[in-house]
Amino acid sequence: MDPVLSFTDRGIYCAAGDFYIDPWRPVDRALITHGHADHARSGHGAYLATRAAAPVMRHRLGDIALDEIDFGERRMIGGAAVSFHPASHVPGSAQIRVEVGGQVWVASGDYKIENDGLSEPFEPVPCHHFITESTFGLPVFTWAPQADIAAQIDTWWADCQTSGRTPLLGAYALGKAQRLLTMLNPDRGPILTHGAVENTNEVLRAQGLTLPPTHRVTPDLAPKEYPGALVLATPSAFGTPWARRFGPVSTAFASGWMRLRGVRRRRAADRGFVISDHADWTGLLSAIKETGAENIYVTHGYTDIFTKYLNSAGYTAAVVSTEYEGEVVEETDT
Repeated sequence: MDPVLSFTDRGIYCAAGDFYIDPWRPVDRALITHGHADHARSGHGAYLATRAAAPVMRHRLGDIALDEIDFGERRMIGGAAVSFHPASHVPGSAQIRVEVGGQVWVASGDYKIENDGLSEPFEPVPCHHFITESTFGLPVFTWAPQADIAAQIDTWWADCQTSGRTPLLGAYALGKAQRLLTMLNPDRGPILTHGAVENTNEVLRAQGLTLPPTHRVTPDLAPKEYPGALVLATPSAFGTPWARRFGPVSTAFASGWMRLRGVRRRRAADRGFVISDHADWTGLLSAIKETGAENIYVTHGYTDIFTKYLNSAGYTAAVVSTEYEGEVVEETDT
């Protein structure tokens, strides 16, 4: 039997349904796991994504031919039965289940296991073949509970208030920033946001997600009118005139890469908070085990090392070349 999904120079392809999953080159029909730029790209003829991911995709990509699907809804596309299941990476993110002739494949996109209270909780999907990321596929990458990180950030914020510095916290504009917002204590002080972050906040609030009050940083905003504030910004804003308006600052980045001291030193930040919207080593292994799949395809991250470990653990695993990025060390505004 031919494989349900194959790996091509355009993306992950399903011949039975004549569609691609998260293609990186223009195709006629694209099924999209989530709205980050390395998975949802412009130029496709038609798109299919979850109803929860659609608003952000339209915000990012403009007037696209986008069809929406609910989590768990089964849809026939040609000869393939397709359904989308929560990946818990960012709000609306999905794993895509594809079944043809009783053979089940799951393309997981990016995912994490911890329930962050914002994204839809991860749902293990039984399958024969599982396509996984390995962004943090090394044993050194282990995540503390979210509540512990929230307490660390709150202590840093309080210390900044005592020392007269403005805390400047860097994170992705989609997903990570909103997760951090839910972790912040709004009673501690005002929360100011970079425009890229606030634009995404507005999209997510409009679709019913609850976020604490924030204040968009505009050219005429006077920081002195927001004493004790924390500023949530994209990393690209650090060291720019935009950031310098806040006077003495304490900088911090929120990323899984903060687990590595060398990365923290290169970023020259005062603090690094280890938190990621990707699964850690334990989470990756747990997710794979729960699928029941014997055949694993590793798409991006520490692919060689992680694949070698999976093969030693009894799986049939192989590295697959893609253009997905995961959580890049030099975070962009995607």
